[in-house]
Amino acid sequence: MNHIALSLKGIPFTVHNEIPWESKTVTPLYNPLEQLPVLLFPDGRPPIYNSAYIQTYIVEKYADQGPLLLPGDLDGNLLAKQIVALSVGSQDALVLVGWEMRRSKDMQSQKWIDRQMRKLDGAMQAFTDYIETAKGKPYVLGNEITIADIGIVCAVGGIDFTGLRPEWRKQHPVLSEYFDKLHLLKEFQNTKPVMFEMTEEVV
Repeated sequence: MNHIALSLKGIPFTVHNEIPWESKTVTPLYNPLEQLPVLLFPDGRPPIYNSAYIQTYIVEKYADQGPLLLPGDLDGNLLAKQIVALSVGSQDALVLVGWEMRRSKDMQSQKWIDRQMRKLDGAMQAFTDYIETAKGKPYVLGNEITIADIGIVCAVGGIDFTGLRPEWRKQHPVLSEYFDKLHLLKEFQNTKPVMFEMTEEVV
């Protein structure tokens, strides 16, 4: 998600991937919560973390560079950030359910899995509602792409990638059409998710 905002604003960056729950991780050196993403700066500024906050940082710190990525009015900006928060929350749920399902069957909690799945379903319905409220506009909050669109496409892309909700397109045709149009942008195509090879047991 943050890669896309940086790309749209023309800010050069390098991506370093790792698995923060494995023993060889360096993530705790930069984020006390031991979570990704983390944005590091070549000039030695302190790192920042949390995907939603990084998006806010990018659009506000680099407001004069590239597209605004916000509607531009207070209420619209706040709504865009709310949608980003929803998107990040749904991606967190996706990670949680994925990890639970990687545990041995006797250690899994079906109630925990069901709870995360409800979050995914609720988020997709909320995304659909936002798109329908846009009433035919090309983007969810108007005529220009914003962090809200980035968040929705990344969240839905993750769900589609994992295959955890194979019927989502039939259940949310408006969301499916919106996703299929936007995810073809080169900024999204260049940051598609990839599957990591797990080398340590999930506990």
